[in-house]
Formats: sequence, structure tokens, C-alpha cells
Amino acid sequence: MCNLIFDIDGTLWNTTEIVAVAWQKATDEHGKSKAVITAELLKKEFGKTMDVIAEDIFPDITSPKERQELITLCCRYEHERLHAITSDVADSIMFDGVKDTLRDLSRSHRLFIVSNCQKGYVELFTEKSGTDDIIEDHLCFGVTGTCKGETIMTLMKRNGLSAEDTYYVGDTLGDYEACQLAGIRFIFCKYGFGEVKTPYKAIDSFSELKDLFA
Repeated sequence: MCNLIFDIDGTLWNTTEIVAVAWQKATDEHGKSKAVITAELLKKEFGKTMDVIAEDIFPDITSPKERQELITLCCRYEHERLHAITSDVADSIMFDGVKDTLRDLSRSHRLFIVSNCQKGYVELFTEKSGTDDIIEDHLCFGVTGTCKGETIMTLMKRNGLSAEDTYYVGDTLGDYEACQLAGIRFIFCKYGFGEVKTPYKAIDSFSELKDLFA
């Protein structure tokens, strides 16, 4: 039995088109930034912590307080829009094979999620994907306030996971660096949002995990 920890955005699903609309609405209503939010822009940012994303996307807001107000509004509208999507839409934004593969893996392995997302986002994913019964535990930046590597270590400690039996599945250099800090092996999703040159393993599709952990 292995312990598999998953990233969400760029690994399990791609919400950037939906989120871009929500964030643009928040930006326009807030009125302090001229930022144009697109899916391509978000793909470059997802995987970073929310405070860093806010600094990158809203450099024209110099006040940390106002920038925090805007990113909070962005997250609120994002959550509302994603919460309202139908099961068909949820299925369409998940990468091929995710639901079936997670279900298959859960029969022999322990499954977890660690993300740099805001509080409530992991629960939204598990609800929309129908995986809340197979994801044993999860943590995110919105709860811990720490970098992803430290958040991974916190989850490992509270679930008694050994580094030797634990793998992280993600899609960015930040994910790889988090695994280096946590002392675990990194499986790179080549179909995602980032580039990693020296992962432990690389996969072209999520369903390849079934063979890796057969």
C-alpha cells in the first residue's frame, strides 16, 4: 500500500475558464485594478499561494490591504460559480480518467490532497467529482498558511505517513520543490500547467497511475 497525495488544478481538473470569468467580475467590481484575467494567465499562476498570485496579477494595487480585499472577493465569486456548476460541467473540466483512476487506486492505496488553494476549495472538488468518500484527508494553504512543502509534511505527520511510501502527483515546478522539501517522490503530470525536468516519474495521462501503482 502506498500513500498518494494529489494536487488539484492542472492535475485533477482545469477550472481556469470558469475561474477567469469569476475573477474578472470581482476585479471590475472592486475597481482598483485594470488587470485582465484570462485562463492562460491563471494557468501560469495556479499552484502558487494565494498571496503570491494576488501580487502577480494585481501589481497596480500597491496597498496590501486592498489587494487582499480583491483576492478575497475573487475567491468568493470563484467558489460561488464553481459551486453552481452541474455534474456534467464538472465532468467536462476533469482530466480524462481522473474519476475512474482515483476510484481504482483507492482500493489498494490511501489517497490525500494537498493544494495551495483557499479554504473550502478541496471540499468543493471532492463534492463535484464525487470523491469525498475516497479522499482520506486533505490540507491547503488557506488552512495552514504555510508553503506547500510544509503543508505536505503537516498532513503526513497527522496521518502517520512515511516518506518512503508517499508520492505526490502534481504538475508544476512548485510541486516538485515542495516534494524536495518534504522528502517524498514527485510524479509529474505532463498534461498540466507547468514544466518539470527531473521528476521521479512523468505521466502523459492520469490513468497511467493505475499501472504505476498496480
